[in-house]
Amino acid sequence: MGAAIQQSTAGDRRRGRRRRRAQPMAEINVTPFVDVMLVLLIIFMVAAPLLTVGVPVELPKTAAGALPSENEEPLSVTITAKGQVQIQTTDVPRGELVAKLRAIAAERSSDQVFLRADGNVPYAEVMQVMGALNAGGFSNVGLVTDTGGPTLDEGGE
Repeated sequence: MGAAIQQSTAGDRRRGRRRRRAQPMAEINVTPFVDVMLVLLIIFMVAAPLLTVGVPVELPKTAAGALPSENEEPLSVTITAKGQVQIQTTDVPRGELVAKLRAIAAERSSDQVFLRADGNVPYAEVMQVMGALNAGGFSNVGLVTDTGGPTLDEGGE
């Protein structure tokens, strides 16, 4: 980002005018600025997907396909192997779960929620949390699993 010096032209010398001093140019060279911005843009585009942090859960495997996505970021409720319930990444006591879900449902346009549960969590606990989701205003519950599990058909594993 250096400044250039403007030289006097040959026409000024021929007409007998006094020679003017060299004046600095008032223009800014934006090329280095644009280069830096493009590099930062690429860095953020590569780093942004790596910033999504989830709770480590051993999901059960099924042959089901993925659900279609929406414009709004999906709400995720997780039941860890220790039985803790989390909304997104925040621990929530079971007694406060319905109240927090109602507050969240009041601010969201979608009633879809993804329920992630560790494969070792008892079925009764998963159903209790599903009941809390329904009582909290979320009737569209998607169960999150890993792919590649048994298909349970005659030709499957």
